[in-house]
Amino acid sequence: MANIPANEIAQVVLDSCLNYGTWPTRSLDSLIDRALDEEDEFVSRAATRALFSVVIERLADLFEPGLCEVYARLFAHVISRALPDYSAADLLLRYRQIRQLRRFPGGEVQRVFVLSRVTLGADAAVTSVALAAAKSRFPNAEISLVGPAKNAELFAADPRISPVAVTYGRASLLRDRLLAAAELQVAVDEPSSIVIDPDSRLTQLGLMPICDDARYFFFESRAFGGETDAPLPQLFATWLGEVFDFEVAELSPPRSYVAPAAQQRIADIVVSWGVGDNESKRLDDEFEYQVLAFLLRRGRPILLDRGAGESEGARADALALRLGSSPLLHLHQGSYASFASHILQS
Repeated sequence: MANIPANEIAQVVLDSCLNYGTWPTRSLDSLIDRALDEEDEFVSRAATRALFSVVIERLADLFEPGLCEVYARLFAHVISRALPDYSAADLLLRYRQIRQLRRFPGGEVQRVFVLSRVTLGADAAVTSVALAAAKSRFPNAEISLVGPAKNAELFAADPRISPVAVTYGRASLLRDRLLAAAELQVAVDEPSSIVIDPDSRLTQLGLMPICDDARYFFFESRAFGGETDAPLPQLFATWLGEVFDFEVAELSPPRSYVAPAAQQRIADIVVSWGVGDNESKRLDDEFEYQVLAFLLRRGRPILLDRGAGESEGARADALALRLGSSPLLHLHQGSYASFASHILQS
């Protein structure tokens, strides 16, 4: 197995999970051992990337309620192998308890910690619903978004939201990703506070304990309301209403929102082809070119985001050049928060 590429091993693990609800232990342990290799960073980085992008993210992205238990069993095993102080059995027992809907018992809350879902789009679409709910339900409490500093920029113009920076590198090695939970434990260790976890990667989707579970409220987005076709922000709002005992209509605003620092308006249409380093989500160059060419023929100014990283920026530059450097096409180089401001004005 030593000569088999990490991606191939990960695909075997994923296929077995999807088809049988379990996995070949030898294959998974081989992948974990590689991801924990302290002598060859190339090996550990490739294995970590395969474990998360091929197996973990796929199990989560399918939003199949039946796969939640599979994920929990698999990743509890991963955690216990990477951090031996954790017991897979104990992690599973706790997970099966905290995934149950539990109503807030009441009492004074001085601070609400809302965990980031790490990806910017998910924080805009989903995490923001919890921020809005917390502001409405706890009008006198401090509301804090816990996660990467760049994510907090999405809400920089909201005076009720304070940032608590916690590092989580989506390109980090396995053990480093798991150790983010230790930083998180320190960040939320505050009396008279509660934690709302919207299925955050900071806790590895609820598996890693970060505080007393009595003040921890976990929304399992991959399972709640699985029998309906309602969009995730609506399901989250429903869950928040049930847990914290208030009408969903009380949310202000009653939907996803962002509040970035305002930017000068320069375009009617904004476009982003960014895929967050996940090339499997991307269509081809020709598709991107044809869409932009069609939009330019409408004669309205367009803002194209250069994305994150050198490759996405280079593709945006190449598209602009191929389109004849049209005066109607502007390239955005800046934070996602500044781009979000342009989206709000488009």
